[in-house]
Amino acid sequence: MTKLERSFAFKISLIMATRMLGLFMIFPVFSVYANNYTSVTPLLIGVAIGAYGLTQAFFQIPFGYLSDKYGRKPLLIFGLIIFFIGSVVAANADDIFQIVFGRALQGAGAISAVLMAFLADYVSEDERPKANAFVGVQIGMAFMLALLLGPIISHQIGISGLFWIIAALSVVALLVVATLPHAKPKKQYTLSLNNFKRILTPALLRLDFSVFALHLILTSAFIAIPIFLVDNNILNIQDNWQIYLPVIILSFVGMIPMIIVATKFQKTKTVFLLAIFLLALSQILFYQTALNYTTFFIILTVFFTAFNALEALLPSLIAKTASSDKRGLAMGFYASSQFLGAFAGGIFGGWIYHTLGLNSVFLFTTFIALIWWLVALSMSTEKT
Repeated sequence: MTKLERSFAFKISLIMATRMLGLFMIFPVFSVYANNYTSVTPLLIGVAIGAYGLTQAFFQIPFGYLSDKYGRKPLLIFGLIIFFIGSVVAANADDIFQIVFGRALQGAGAISAVLMAFLADYVSEDERPKANAFVGVQIGMAFMLALLLGPIISHQIGISGLFWIIAALSVVALLVVATLPHAKPKKQYTLSLNNFKRILTPALLRLDFSVFALHLILTSAFIAIPIFLVDNNILNIQDNWQIYLPVIILSFVGMIPMIIVATKFQKTKTVFLLAIFLLALSQILFYQTALNYTTFFIILTVFFTAFNALEALLPSLIAKTASSDKRGLAMGFYASSQFLGAFAGGIFGGWIYHTLGLNSVFLFTTFIALIWWLVALSMSTEKT
């Protein structure tokens, strides 16, 4: 990449990562602190955690389309302002329904597709895979950082203070947006029923289901994991980073050989199925293992090794499977499927917690992982 392209990719990744950090920091703490609010039920805890996913999924395509018409930068500013308002609403909430509304507003600033389109506008086609990989790494780092910072910040200044920090992060993102150029795309993409039909192929739908299942499992699991950490006297909530930090490091180390085998030795499907199996294994172990620090640490490491490998493989599989003339729209559906998965994970995880008990959440996520593994058996990486 040229110096200009590297600078632009860095700014886009910084905006994306800052926003994702804000969305994810409540994951490791909210189910523990939720009782600070009125009208709380286990179902509403799940809804509050996953509400952003529904609005993210719904507004991705409209935001992308409007950015074609009016320019990327105005839509980025508009989306981040909505995100800021949602964070302020949640920061001032004393009722769980206000938290749900605030989280839904955060998700309504659905700028992910706009950011990726902006990146494509200013980075040459040959260099886009590198730029996309760079952005993907920053998002992964933001998620891991969220697991570390969420418990520390919420312990120091409370869950309301955490939402104020999240609001401040959106202001940082707005300042970065201010440094970006303002230009409309040279060519607008035409939305049509025929274009949508062309990406509803079995191969692409399997990958859309894959990212849906992955984020459903993630969101459901993080309704239960923080509570299990506290209830089993493994760690105090403010000390969660002491387990997350080594788990994150080890899971990245464990992911590397899987990615090398998948890419260098052309064993993508084998590694993909192995990662789903490890994900399912971690969930059933959470369900039936007596948890102490050691067992929790091992199971969480297996979970995140599988999660990181799948999160790294899926975007490249979408890019490889979709031909170039429909790759953009395919990525849009992929992103919507991801956020719908997060919403479904919050809804179903919260409902199962409410009706069957917290431990049953892991039985549900095991079931989803096993269905996903069966779907992935017929996976193909041919272009469609």
